[in-house]
Amino acid sequence: MNLYVKHTLQYSYSNAVTLEPQTLYLYPKSYPHQMLLEYDLKIDPLPNKVVRNVDAEGNVQQMVYFSEQPVYQLSVQASMVLSSKPFNVFDFVHYPYETKNLMFVYEDRIYKYLSPYLSRIDISPAVSSFAQKIAMEANWRTVPFLVNLSKHIYQNFAYSQRVFGDALPPDQTLHQRAGSCRDFSRLYIACCRSLGIAARFVSGYLYGNPLQAHELHAWAEVFLPGAGWRGFDPTEGKAIINNHICMGASADYDQLAPVMGTFKGQSSSTLTTQVDIELRS
Repeated sequence: MNLYVKHTLQYSYSNAVTLEPQTLYLYPKSYPHQMLLEYDLKIDPLPNKVVRNVDAEGNVQQMVYFSEQPVYQLSVQASMVLSSKPFNVFDFVHYPYETKNLMFVYEDRIYKYLSPYLSRIDISPAVSSFAQKIAMEANWRTVPFLVNLSKHIYQNFAYSQRVFGDALPPDQTLHQRAGSCRDFSRLYIACCRSLGIAARFVSGYLYGNPLQAHELHAWAEVFLPGAGWRGFDPTEGKAIINNHICMGASADYDQLAPVMGTFKGQSSSTLTTQVDIELRS
């Protein structure tokens, strides 16, 4: 299927400001089952230069530079069409085979690249205990654990829409049994890392769920030997098929905002944002 996405962001300033360089994560990440067919980026005021880079984690970032001219607003609109083919997240062979069970250990040659995605900063005793309970119910099998963890959060936690702000600490989400997609993803990642599974935060779009139809979505990916990075969405309680569009993936939950940058001047700012996703023939 072909998916059309339009993401519009507008920053309004109470007083005139000059814009510092802005970093945009508004260009889709490449996957074997998804291909970018069309892309258009509109920015007002017109920038002096836009440089498209690949960051340290393999995401496409666009660096935007402006003149010193004072402005009262910044508008960014990214439009894209992607071909997204059906994808079976479970179509792989565990290699080495013993990684089919928890708690496996990555080979040294892989571990050195995955260490940022194994950080234990978010892992508390409560998170670790919660993850172990899900693992025991899955008989300490890797894939059943990943599936059951996603389903458990979906079935037992209340979803709350929260457009702005960082993901809440996993302990808080676990305690209140509620949160946004960002909160659920951060908790899922912490649970995986507590059992030695490399996991990362993913930001993008989701087609087909009315609750997520007009905002940025978040989910998680885990690295499995023999499979590479595979996605799971605890907000949906499902593995990734072909209706998720990744705009960036990171070891950190707070480094993938669509637009990141500062301005010079004494001013308050407000942000309005709109996402539209539709199926194209």
